[in-house]
Amino acid sequence: MAETEPHLLVERRDAVMMLTLNRPEARNSLSPEMLVRLAEAWYEFRDSDDLRVAILTGAGDEDFCAGGDLKLTMPLMTGARQPETEWDHRLMANLQQFADAILRGFELYKPVIAAVNGKALGGGTEITNACDLRVAAEHAIFGTPEAKVGLLPGGGSLTRLPRQVPYAKAVEILMIGEPFSAQDALAMGLLNYVVPRDELLPKARELATKLAENGPLAVRKIKEGILRASGRPLDEALRIEDEVSAAVMVSSDAREGPRAFKEKRKPRFTGK
Repeated sequence: MAETEPHLLVERRDAVMMLTLNRPEARNSLSPEMLVRLAEAWYEFRDSDDLRVAILTGAGDEDFCAGGDLKLTMPLMTGARQPETEWDHRLMANLQQFADAILRGFELYKPVIAAVNGKALGGGTEITNACDLRVAAEHAIFGTPEAKVGLLPGGGSLTRLPRQVPYAKAVEILMIGEPFSAQDALAMGLLNYVVPRDELLPKARELATKLAENGPLAVRKIKEGILRASGRPLDEALRIEDEVSAAVMVSSDAREGPRAFKEKRKPRFTGK
């Protein structure tokens, strides 16, 4: 990769935004530039009516993402390194971009698909866990090794992982920190599909196409209901379900879908 290439590649096609972490020579680790560009891409995705689904993947065949860059980003965040470049200054001017870039606490109700093309360690696993559907190549490796060096995976894993896999497996992953295979991740329910490397992006695009063809308001409200109701008492969760259901039922999409079915044609959803 030439030095002038951006650390994040962005492609927009047929209502799908494809984001490619583009630092294969640095294991696609999160540089200040990548974090700022990622945050900006998520803001665009959230706010654009034309974009319905996002796919996140990494450049190359070896690494999806190795987490924060230990030479550039982490020293900058701890104060061990002073801002030097434009991207350093932009990141430090608004640190919320770091959390938003890795989807930690960022309110995003459109679906995101992870297409894990290689090793996803530390922050790479954490970003995967923040995505809604996850497809991995057969050789992909996952893990949160932070405890091995006296740290903890604070990019959302302590909150998300115990909600996504059995408690005992979450504790083992987080506290012991050993890497695990894509097949193990699939078996514990952390992934939707494991496919050969050359089928990874086609499978992710297949899922994205199916999502983009569904009612966009319905898809957003389904994700919103799931996230907002998670961990809540049943009566409170049902009230949230009623709220998101009501928003869909009064929409023009809710009238268009059954009408299209009756007329034997594809629905023309507007997201309203």
